[in-house]
Amino acid sequence: MSWQPCPDPAPGDAPAADLIETVIVPRARDLGGFSVRRALPSGKRQMVGPFIFFDQMGPAEFVLGEGIDVRPHPHIGLATLTYLFDGSIVHRDSLGTELTIDPGAVNLMTAGKGIVHSERTGQEARSNGAKLFGLQTWVALPKHAEEVDPAFQHVGKDDLPFIEEGGKSVRIIAGEMYGQRAPVPLAHETIYADVALAAGASLPVPATHEERAIYTVSGEIEIAGDSFGEAQLLVFRPGDEITVRAKSDARFVIVGGDPMDGPRYIWWNFVSSSKERIEQAKEDWRQARFDIVPGDSEFIPLPER
Repeated sequence: MSWQPCPDPAPGDAPAADLIETVIVPRARDLGGFSVRRALPSGKRQMVGPFIFFDQMGPAEFVLGEGIDVRPHPHIGLATLTYLFDGSIVHRDSLGTELTIDPGAVNLMTAGKGIVHSERTGQEARSNGAKLFGLQTWVALPKHAEEVDPAFQHVGKDDLPFIEEGGKSVRIIAGEMYGQRAPVPLAHETIYADVALAAGASLPVPATHEERAIYTVSGEIEIAGDSFGEAQLLVFRPGDEITVRAKSDARFVIVGGDPMDGPRYIWWNFVSSSKERIEQAKEDWRQARFDIVPGDSEFIPLPER
């Protein structure tokens, strides 16, 4: 394969300040044993394409016997995309799914009209000293799909397109980039890719979608002469071809897609184009009207806020 042509910036080219619309530096939150950095939603930006929630989990190493225990909780109006760099998570949901996700694979859970799930560290991982490092993102569903039946799909690492050439590698997590499409079924046109660059290597980020951003996972990158370190979400202006160069070995993800069909309301784990639908979901959870995760009697109560 060949990378889409995109010349490196030359003296007199637009500086990064002209190419980047918004820089979001997420604040880390300690959740007891590991930290989470939330880049979306933020006061600067609600969505990039359909991405309305973007969390970096870890990196974390747990003491023997410990791990994460996210009790059953509900979602509506969105799909969750879970992607790990290290560690594993056991997913269970109200459809009866029970599956462990490992690094490089994708879990896609479409909530639609309502689903309940839990996320925990498995017993084998706890006994060996668990690790966790990855991303959990939510994509808002378009209005015509907000009330679809819930669903779950797992796509293994070997089933995702992987491109490697000249000190750069790209795994396509969702959507289509560089002539490759991931077999992850999404209701809205989306791009999502995991990129690793060796020091000195560069990669064009094509302008095929109006809304694009990169999230810097590790290392240092350069765009049009400006440098950026880890844990920053760089939202690009529409229409500009971007070249990312690695100043050190670096890893980042590309996210984005077509603009969503209108704004979304977000409250706790609920996303909707309708405030009334969120109020209904709150009452449904309060009154235990959601389906349950088989074999799991625990749950997270509705926040009182």
